[in-house]
Amino acid sequence: MNIKTFIDHHYRHFNAAVVKDASQAYVAHLEKGGKMLLTMAGAMSTAELGVSLAEMIRQDKVHAITCTGANLEEDIFNLVAHDEYVRIPNYRELTAEQEVELRDKGMNRVTDTCIPEESAFRKVEKPLLDLYKKAEKENARYFPYEYMYQLLLSGVLKDSYQIDPKDSWLLAAAEKNLPIWTPGWEDSTMGNIFVSHIYKKDIKGYGIMKSGLEAMEKLIHWYIDESEKNSLGFFQIGGGIAGDFTICVVPLIEQDIKGHVKCWDYFCQISDSTTSYGSYSGAVPNEKITWGKITPETPRFVIESDASIVAPLVFQYVLDSGAHVQERELVSGKSKTT
Repeated sequence: MNIKTFIDHHYRHFNAAVVKDASQAYVAHLEKGGKMLLTMAGAMSTAELGVSLAEMIRQDKVHAITCTGANLEEDIFNLVAHDEYVRIPNYRELTAEQEVELRDKGMNRVTDTCIPEESAFRKVEKPLLDLYKKAEKENARYFPYEYMYQLLLSGVLKDSYQIDPKDSWLLAAAEKNLPIWTPGWEDSTMGNIFVSHIYKKDIKGYGIMKSGLEAMEKLIHWYIDESEKNSLGFFQIGGGIAGDFTICVVPLIEQDIKGHVKCWDYFCQISDSTTSYGSYSGAVPNEKITWGKITPETPRFVIESDASIVAPLVFQYVLDSGAHVQERELVSGKSKTT
């Protein structure tokens, strides 16, 4: 029994039923020619979401991404330093003194997983600095994700891979050249390190790095262009800036530019935030109607659960549905797949 069949049979009520409904609506959105933007907060790359997300990208089930700087960089850290990561199953029982021991060993803890300072951060820092200096010499400017794409596609890290590269979502995105927005990139290890190189005068200034404001302008152009051709869906993991930054693009165009575009045509958020009308992360989708981000007709779902559990299930449901479409078309004699 594959995941789709399992969910269709067992997920009948309550929060489980929302998982099924959201997955079915995701599939329906794609089958009518829609595109899906994914937003990622939290530490989903350290949770190794790439194991399921990379295949979604390769099979054109995700078409653009907004994520925190941490998710952007941590997929690369996992790619090149996975074997040196340390898992702490009893992390809830750690004393402050044990946390200090981890700190002194250069083990930066994310819930139950420690990222090694030297083999992750420093291994990526040097080749990125080379790319920054190259851009400076060429008077070029790029977004954070474009530097990460250059890093991965150059092959300079290839000999350091410690996982199957097919499980890296960022590598899959680089090979597809997906647009990625990383608002607040300075709130990340590589963002901090970039500023440290400015401070130490290894790099002359901030000009080689395109800003979050420029990213918003790029998002405007992307949304206008894509919404003219396709309906656009919004699949949100967690809350925070990754989701808030992106979903604002419709009212920005409508109210501030005085243009006209279609609203998001699908909305789903996986969240463990307490429902609250004073919190962006905990606001129910209906509130977005008042801001002109979605309409009353937009299929909208909130799955109240842990995204590290739910997101892979939804992704596999979508992938299994694509396989079923392909099987049906092969049986009917068609060669084109969905």
